[in-house]
Amino acid sequence: MKFEDLKIIEPILRALQEEGYTVPTSIQEKAIPLILNRNDVLGSAQTGTGKTAAFAIPILQHLFLDRQQHNTPRNINALIITPTRELAIQIAESFATYGKHTGLKNTVIFGGVKQGQQTNALRRGVDILVATPGRLLDLMDQGFVRLSNVEYFVLDEADRMLDMGFIHDIRKIIAKLPAKRQSLFFSATMPNTIVNLSKKILKDPIKVEVSAVSSTADTIKQYLYYTNKATKIDLLIHILQERKIDQVLLFSRTKHGADKITRNLKKQKIKAAAIHGDKAQNARQKVLQQFKDGEIRVLVATDIAARGIDIDKLKYVINYDIPNIAETYVHRIGRCGRAGDEGVSISICEPEENAFIKDIEKLIDQKIEKIKDNPFPQTDNPMTAREKQVFEREKTQRRKDFFAARNKQNSPKFNRRR
Repeated sequence: MKFEDLKIIEPILRALQEEGYTVPTSIQEKAIPLILNRNDVLGSAQTGTGKTAAFAIPILQHLFLDRQQHNTPRNINALIITPTRELAIQIAESFATYGKHTGLKNTVIFGGVKQGQQTNALRRGVDILVATPGRLLDLMDQGFVRLSNVEYFVLDEADRMLDMGFIHDIRKIIAKLPAKRQSLFFSATMPNTIVNLSKKILKDPIKVEVSAVSSTADTIKQYLYYTNKATKIDLLIHILQERKIDQVLLFSRTKHGADKITRNLKKQKIKAAAIHGDKAQNARQKVLQQFKDGEIRVLVATDIAARGIDIDKLKYVINYDIPNIAETYVHRIGRCGRAGDEGVSISICEPEENAFIKDIEKLIDQKIEKIKDNPFPQTDNPMTAREKQVFEREKTQRRKDFFAARNKQNSPKFNRRR
């Protein structure tokens, strides 16, 4: 089956084709027709199985067709709740990617940062809101968010939500939703607490269940380097030189990180390019073709952008940032060693990512080989000499900026303008 067979409308299908999506995953094949038919769905699926697209694509299609029929002003018509900032950002990026030709707008809100940019986006109007529970309730209390127009509701990673103590927040949010809505509920596991909660959210749901991708190909050799954050780029350059790697797909967690890695590699005369959602489609296609033609040595990609990458005979994958979702690791390294060819996966782990490695090894049920001959080993010191140097330099600059701003405020010319 192909995406064309799922009766997806042209604007979304075009976006999928531009991203290189051709064949739906198991959960996409099962869930998309049900959601398009406006059924409530109870999905048992882990992150890494393609479930974000399974609910994002049909929700975008519903909203696009609804907008064409009624031409109503922008309201929050779809709400997606997820437990962590990282997941919220990934889901929002997916909606932006699949819906880029629909004219629909989405934004993401989460705690731990100032709310100004988030509230400004809400004031401008959005169709789709992706949120973590705490920040959503906070902005609801302040009057920035109203849920009275929500027609499509998704509760994602429900078991993690409960593990993190969000059950009371979820109940408060659900109480503010319209009774008439389509609800989708996804959880990796289905204990009684999850089943009981789903009964309060869903109406006559259809259950969809898929297993997680948890195994790596035997043809892929996996290696692990432990280092510090400040020495990651130095270790990367050492690996590229020592192993004489001609071409590699390298994964970064963020778009900003991908651009920074690319700049650092170029400074060392290493041909590199970044590919992520902020790049124009024609620019991404050009870079990908240059990589395939061997003109670029290191292609730095985020997970969203890499989903459409399918390169024959690719031997090396490097995890510059360890993914916080173990299944993502399996998908990443699956880009190399295809069709029975030998592949090599190299992961560079800083202290904050050590727990992610444990999750990955638990999922794949094997230990990743640790490289001991490492010129930049991970140390117990939380701040290396280089990190201290950078910190002190930044602190000095912040002090200069502070005094410059204060002197400006005290000047007569500034006070007259005020």
